[in-house]
Amino acid sequence: MSRSMPTWMRALRETGGIARQAALIELGARKHELARAVRERRLTRVRRSWLALPDADPMLVAAARAGVVLTCLTRAKRLGLWVTAEDRPHVAAPVSSGGIRIERQRSAGALRGEFTATVHWCIPLVQREPHVLEDSLENTLVIVARCQPREHALAVWDSALNMGLVEKPFLARLPLPAFARAVLEEATPFADSGLESFVPRRLRWMNVRIVAQAWIRGRPVDLLIGERLVLQVDGGHHVGAQREADVMHDAELLLLGYHVIRVGYCQVMDDWPAVQQLIMTAVAQGLHRVR
Repeated sequence: MSRSMPTWMRALRETGGIARQAALIELGARKHELARAVRERRLTRVRRSWLALPDADPMLVAAARAGVVLTCLTRAKRLGLWVTAEDRPHVAAPVSSGGIRIERQRSAGALRGEFTATVHWCIPLVQREPHVLEDSLENTLVIVARCQPREHALAVWDSALNMGLVEKPFLARLPLPAFARAVLEEATPFADSGLESFVPRRLRWMNVRIVAQAWIRGRPVDLLIGERLVLQVDGGHHVGAQREADVMHDAELLLLGYHVIRVGYCQVMDDWPAVQQLIMTAVAQGLHRVR
């Protein structure tokens, strides 16, 4: 980045390529300078008060054009949180706003069209600054808790805690609505993936101790059921050298007297009854106990 680049231009690039004109003026930009950049197509005017670079983040541009902020699953996914699926953008809009449509557009013009967003009309838990296009983590988690089934919401909350983006005591001090506080009570920072959030909740009725990310032989296992039954849940990264290391660790666990059940993502998400039957049979045989 050139050292001669104006402060407002650097700030614009650091915010996804889009910002309110007023914010750029506060950083030293002059109105005639911005107007010239628009005429020369170095900037694009978005809904009067927003200015964007030609290569600006298309989701942020769409949000500015629609007068919304990205939230719920869309914001969670952009934060790197564990999200199972996002079939359309999730946005938050003022309670008084009408129908919202998000325009999908690439700067080169290769893709253009509109699709309906999932719109959350609600009063935010944490007030939103007027110049933001992405919701705060706190608002995102609360909206996820209201929008998604409990175990899917729990996976997102667990992911935020696991990544260290927020701490449970901090969330507990917020005036959370009842549905969000219920998710918080279940949430833990120990689940390394959403699947590790789903499984203990689905097996709670068995009344068997389940420990996520238990360390055995110098490495964590996904879930330790009882004292000796290990459940390993493979994601898409379990290939090549990672797969070989996992197989070696499984062998070491077997030699130490542990029993290992290894399943994949699709089995947990699409064929849970079969996975549950494996675990139930192993527990019935006493494989979760020290012999």
